[in-house]
Amino acid sequence: MRVLSLPLDLSKNLLRLMGGLGYLLLDTAKATRLALFSKRGRRMGWANLWAQMDRVGVQSIPIVSLVLFCIGAILALQMAPTLDSFGLVSTVPDIIAVAVYRELGPLVSAVVLTGFAGASIAAEVGTMVVSEELEALEAQAISPIRFLVVPRVLATTVMMICIAVLGDLMGMFGGLLVSQAVLGVGYRQYLQHTFDMLQIKDFVTGLIKAGVFGALISSLACYLGMSVTGGASGVGAATTRTVVLSIVSLIIVDLMFTTTFYFLGW
Repeated sequence: MRVLSLPLDLSKNLLRLMGGLGYLLLDTAKATRLALFSKRGRRMGWANLWAQMDRVGVQSIPIVSLVLFCIGAILALQMAPTLDSFGLVSTVPDIIAVAVYRELGPLVSAVVLTGFAGASIAAEVGTMVVSEELEALEAQAISPIRFLVVPRVLATTVMMICIAVLGDLMGMFGGLLVSQAVLGVGYRQYLQHTFDMLQIKDFVTGLIKAGVFGALISSLACYLGMSVTGGASGVGAATTRTVVLSIVSLIIVDLMFTTTFYFLGW
């Protein structure tokens, strides 16, 4: 019976997660619209937004840059032997450009940001739930969605796009250094191949993915953080679930985007 009930339990938990996350995103979109454009009521707390952008985005620049630089270098070294056997080692920049700008740049940046920012957001919000700070906000007629969720979702979405651009450049730079130092491909030739291969749609599709990834990471972290029960152990469990579910969700959403872009001819 336990074996038969397991798929049912998983389906119920998945539907509950998707439903709760969907309602949170709707409330966040409504609160964001009111905070940015409403002439009445409380406006956006810009100082809080800047602080979140610094914590989520600016402080993650070194680790994202290092990871994408190494990935660009790894791609060059891994592809060179196979391409060299066909006399096509000069096409290494072409493959790195498309792979990084369309796929690896936004995806790897999002995975890094999940561990860097997603876990901390879930732990921070979960701690506030345990210490009853959310109830204190509501007692003062302050919406937790507007005060806590909106700045974090906006900051993560905007900074995810910026970090993806930086990650693209660092991945290309890592491939360039290895190509020039090891493969004998000069930097002029590397840049020429890169710019000849890349199209605007390669850059735009990566940015679209990055924006959705940022919103997904932050909203999922906030939802799981606000769902914490059971004290300190609940905070730890929510943090772990945030990292695991975020990475799985990123892969699934990335597959959906890639399939859509493929059939659209993008």
